[in-house]
Amino acid sequence: MSKTLSRPKLRPARPEIPKTKFTRTAITPAPAPAPAVPPRPRGILDAATIEEICQVATVTWRSTDAPSRTRSRASGLRRLLGRLATQPGETWQERFESSGLNARARPVRDLAVGDGPRAWMTQGLEALFCLRILQPTLEAFRSNHFTDYPKAFRTAQQDDVLEGFFAAVEAADVARHWKRRAVFDVSAALTTQGIAFADLTPEAFLHHARITRDGGLAAYSYSTYVGHLAWQVMHEMGHFLPSVPSTLRAVLRSPKLTCRQLVERHDLRNEGVSDLLVQYLERRSHDMDYSTLKTLTNTLSHVFWKKIENINPDQRDLRLSESIYQQWHEAIQTRDSGRPRRDVDSVLVTVRAFYYDIQAWSAHEPERWAQWSAPCPIPHREIRAGAKRRRRNRERIADQTRRLQPLLPVLARHVEQAHRTMSSLLAAADTLPGEIVAVGSRAYRRLFTPADHRRARMHGAANVRFLDLATGKAINATLTEDTTFWQWAVVETLRHTGVRIEELLELSQLSIRQYQRPNGEVIALLVIAPSKADRERVVPVSAELFHVLACIIRRLTLGCSTVPLAIRWDEHERVTTEPQPFLFQRHIGQRNEVMAAGAVRGMLNRVCRQLAEYDEGFADLRVAPHDFRRLFATELVNNGLPIHIGAALLGHLNLETTRGYVAVFEEEVVRHYQSHLARRRAMRPQEEYRPVTDIEWTQFEEHFDKRRLELGNCGRPYSTPCSHEHACIRCPMLRVDPRMLDRLAEIETDLLAKRARAETENWLGEIDGIDLTLSFLKGKRKEALRLSRLPVVDIGIPKRREAPSERA
Repeated sequence: MSKTLSRPKLRPARPEIPKTKFTRTAITPAPAPAPAVPPRPRGILDAATIEEICQVATVTWRSTDAPSRTRSRASGLRRLLGRLATQPGETWQERFESSGLNARARPVRDLAVGDGPRAWMTQGLEALFCLRILQPTLEAFRSNHFTDYPKAFRTAQQDDVLEGFFAAVEAADVARHWKRRAVFDVSAALTTQGIAFADLTPEAFLHHARITRDGGLAAYSYSTYVGHLAWQVMHEMGHFLPSVPSTLRAVLRSPKLTCRQLVERHDLRNEGVSDLLVQYLERRSHDMDYSTLKTLTNTLSHVFWKKIENINPDQRDLRLSESIYQQWHEAIQTRDSGRPRRDVDSVLVTVRAFYYDIQAWSAHEPERWAQWSAPCPIPHREIRAGAKRRRRNRERIADQTRRLQPLLPVLARHVEQAHRTMSSLLAAADTLPGEIVAVGSRAYRRLFTPADHRRARMHGAANVRFLDLATGKAINATLTEDTTFWQWAVVETLRHTGVRIEELLELSQLSIRQYQRPNGEVIALLVIAPSKADRERVVPVSAELFHVLACIIRRLTLGCSTVPLAIRWDEHERVTTEPQPFLFQRHIGQRNEVMAAGAVRGMLNRVCRQLAEYDEGFADLRVAPHDFRRLFATELVNNGLPIHIGAALLGHLNLETTRGYVAVFEEEVVRHYQSHLARRRAMRPQEEYRPVTDIEWTQFEEHFDKRRLELGNCGRPYSTPCSHEHACIRCPMLRVDPRMLDRLAEIETDLLAKRARAETENWLGEIDGIDLTLSFLKGKRKEALRLSRLPVVDIGIPKRREAPSERA
């Protein structure tokens, strides 16, 4: 193992932050218990003489160190132990404690003023730690700079199990920087806790990681947890039990809680009501996911009963007086933070359902529920008033959709242009430091900083950096290009599919399927895994969407033949999925993990802030992933797609839900759709509602052949006539093939000639019609030009796998 990382600059101790009772981890961190037989790899040297310790150190590292290192270590041992010998105590550990060196920011090198090289003292301290003569605190350990502590520690321990860990880390397929961190973290944990590797439990290592973070001892920030790779390797080699989470990140995340734990964390005073809520939640938990259960618990325990106890501490049952109800109703109008509560109606509905459920269950199980049955204090007029408030909320959402609709093309162009710019900048990585590179209308100077040199030495490759000469800001092109790519991929996928954020993050390589028609044509499909409605659905893949998916797969398979396996944290069910070839994954440190929903929202907010600098339409605008779903539904229905087909594409079980998503011309669409259904039902006899025959299915497939036009393809739905009487240039359903741009130019020339003739003859009506057609033609050409600029993505040719018999 090569040199380990240097000691980070110590920050001030992290300020004490009150820990909330809602913070839980899958494992409780705790230091390892003191072993019955402390590890002493080279014998008990707690009270040995200085010369005995120097002799043991020389023998221990004789085979691994150069003679000069052996001499400098021995010199450092003599000088350090000579200083400690002047301190009170019977053992070297007691003298070490008395000296004040076992504390934060007290490196032993400061003792070497005028007493030889400072590094000799540190080498002597390293030997005392490795021989287990001294056991430092973590703060004291990290205050000293050791050149390669894991190597020295490994040599001194003579531990076969520890050797297996070092070998497993070396075999891991990660950058050498993370390997050095992994062995350093374990060596530091064993040294500071005074245990052997066999005694390192998950609780003890988690304690080490948490103390490192809370003490500001990590290499980056207070929020950094150390030991990710070390934990993963120890789990894979069987050092941790199979029941222990496989990653440190999974340990740190809050696990699922039982119904009783969910209720108890609200500290209700009335034990009877607390038990009632637990029983109620356990009965309701079978038909809801964990996220919904947690929300229900918070509403009933905190928003409802906790506030009732604050109003009337003597309340013993669910029978509320009118005055108590009115005080509670007023209290829930604001949140604990003081902000107005916008979900008052959902609170009232939830509490009302709680009362009615108990009343209904009392009739079937009186011995269990009858004592708690009480009249519901929420009058029906409150529920009726809530309907009006919900309509106002829908109007607010519809207004947001109307505001976003004309801004969506601007947003799409911005993320596409940003990624194209960063890709061009990253392509100039071979430019020598100091040279100027022009990308678009801006000039950039190539940079190579000391941090880049350090990263190249530690990770094998440095980040590509440029200085924007217009703004004077340094740009990390490697990181920024990756960020802009995923911003573009997220925006394009959301606007072309209308999927929910959870469905987007669950897309994997296995979601891309194909359907081959009898004529040999292959149609790409995107399978959306069951989400909110627990129903799988299929979305046709357009050419633009296919290009995005191909770019994602190409990026993920760089340097490998398949999409890497990644894990995904389901924040609703509080579980970590098994590794799968997810599409929206990023390489974070030494692991691949799917983006979090919060990271996607942060991406969209950053894009809006960038656009707001030069477009007033984005001022104070926040775009949520679900807004793309509403825009997708609005565009589908307003372009003539029957609403029931739109509901199928969106995964809605109820057409009313889809209607709620349509914000533009909603009444007109609903009216036309309802009249369309009435006409169809009147014209078709009842016997036509039967299974599809082979002939009808053939006609259905031939429909797609009839949609092929001179300029491209028609996107009108099946069994719908051409609403523009084959005036395709004006039709929004026309998808122009970029190869037909020359034909568009011919049509434009012909239209201009006709317009000139119309002006000569003073045919004003003809001029208006030609101008309208020309405006549509320009729009079609602009879209075709944009598609023609999309680069060809080579995702490789699939290779047939050899059968086991063929390999034999």
